[in-house]
Amino acid sequence: MSKQYVMGNGAIALGALAAGVNLVSGYPGTPSSEIIETVAKYPHEGTYLEWSINEKAAMEVAAAAAYCGARAMVTMKQVGLNVASDPLMSLAYVGVKGGMVVVSADDPGPISSQTEQDTRRFAEFARIPVFDPSSPEEAFEMAQDAFRYSEKYKTPVILRPTTRIDHAYASIDIPDRFQAKEFEGFVKDSKKWVIFPRLSFRNHAMIEKRNIGIGEDFSSYRFNTVSGSSEKAVIATGVSYAYAREFLKEYPDIRLIKISTPYPLPESFLRRALEGVDEVLCFEELSPYIEESLLKFIGKHHLPITVRGKLSGDVPPSGENDADSARTIISRFLGLEIAESGVDLSGVPSSPMRPPVLCAGCPHRASFYAVKRALKGRKAYFCGDIGCYTLGNAMPLDMVDTCLCMGAGVTMAQGFNHMDEDAVAVSFIGDSTFFASGITGVVNAVYNAADMIVCVLDNSTTAMTGHQPHPGTGRNLMKTPVEKISIEKILLAVGAEKVVTVDPLDLDLAVATVKECAELKGVKAIIFKSPCVAITKPDRTMRVDSGKCIGCLRCIREIGCPALSPQGGMAVINENLCTGCGLCRKLCPVDAIGGASE
Repeated sequence: MSKQYVMGNGAIALGALAAGVNLVSGYPGTPSSEIIETVAKYPHEGTYLEWSINEKAAMEVAAAAAYCGARAMVTMKQVGLNVASDPLMSLAYVGVKGGMVVVSADDPGPISSQTEQDTRRFAEFARIPVFDPSSPEEAFEMAQDAFRYSEKYKTPVILRPTTRIDHAYASIDIPDRFQAKEFEGFVKDSKKWVIFPRLSFRNHAMIEKRNIGIGEDFSSYRFNTVSGSSEKAVIATGVSYAYAREFLKEYPDIRLIKISTPYPLPESFLRRALEGVDEVLCFEELSPYIEESLLKFIGKHHLPITVRGKLSGDVPPSGENDADSARTIISRFLGLEIAESGVDLSGVPSSPMRPPVLCAGCPHRASFYAVKRALKGRKAYFCGDIGCYTLGNAMPLDMVDTCLCMGAGVTMAQGFNHMDEDAVAVSFIGDSTFFASGITGVVNAVYNAADMIVCVLDNSTTAMTGHQPHPGTGRNLMKTPVEKISIEKILLAVGAEKVVTVDPLDLDLAVATVKECAELKGVKAIIFKSPCVAITKPDRTMRVDSGKCIGCLRCIREIGCPALSPQGGMAVINENLCTGCGLCRKLCPVDAIGGASE
């Protein structure tokens, strides 16, 4: 054994390796992305890894491995679970042979997501067990436990870390070597593995009966704990338990109950933990899941216990918990004077608000600007998507009218076109997202005779989640030589009327291309192809000639590059940020911007 200081996601990855995982698949999404990346960094002979094109594909690849008796893990963020829900719901009915762990990382806040949805709800909906770690150390152990429970009950199991667990760090004792599990292989049995209504009906009844047994099993699970003996109790889950425990160190007699397996509810444990309690505070993030479960439990057993939490207004209904909120909320519940944090921040200036913006030199900025300039004066709808290019909504570009979910920009543009044929309908989608969920939208557009422009912003990576490869990069996680899949060929194959590839930093050509496509009927596609500056890291910069600058500030007002700022009525360029893309140079009416070495 050796001790390593790792991120929570790394702890989950190492837990899977320690469990002998045979296959890990997933789709990158903050806060879960580092799990697969960590597995890839360690020797993993006998373990297959892949970044799948989306979460549905990842779930189905992992399912087949579990049917073989292998141990499979599939990773995603909470909104990715929506994409994977179709196979997961059926898997819950069919079951598995080998251990199958679904890591769905929730994002309270939300910090980097469209929603604050709660995966515990999804576990109950799918009728499958869920583990809720409160620290990276627990995540390491629970990843291994989840495989064992999955195999014991022949069901997929969800591991549900949240952002503050995923991105926390801890020292973990890990084995010196990992060994992938030996497995039997797939045994054909169409009565078991081919889902039909009769099988589903029979298995549903079995699942409901089985889950009672899992709840009883969870009642002796080592991470469901209780301390203290007061008549008032705090029930907490996940990272909220860590905040509550930290505060209640000063009050060791207060009863603190940790529920690490929210579904199926460990009823026998809960009954023991609540003995002698007359009032409970449920301290949890996202939905009032434990609070509602507890109310049902109390009603079922006719217990004289008052429950407080989100439903009673004692805990905020949304957003993250933290150490300060734990102190305030629990103090109020216990009737204590609300203690100060003990840290004097009165002399510390508050951090300035820094809204997210496209990086200096990002080619997406040029793509958005080219479309904006080409369609100036025309009525147009600009449908965005999930990724770096969502940031095209920021002023002064203001080029994202809608952003719903991955791939929706392509199909929503069609809806606008069908409702308003006089306007130009434009969608923006990245190269990775195109493979994940954009292709079907383009097929839908061609099939239903939409009139629109599909703009694929191709920077040759999955940038926002950490520069993972995708089918268009020509590389995968197993380092197998693979052919790059051509976005242009796909668009032509599904019937796009016109497909043009252009460098967005060639501004005049990019503008002319957009204008040309706007005059054509049908589905047109423009692939704005230019590499991500975070990968290429250009070494040249631009500079403003103060003798020529007339102070019009057009370069600042029109593109919003963070390397540009006004100073003394003139434009200046921060050479520490500038990547030398030259877009500002093309805007200057007096040719006052040039290369720093010119």
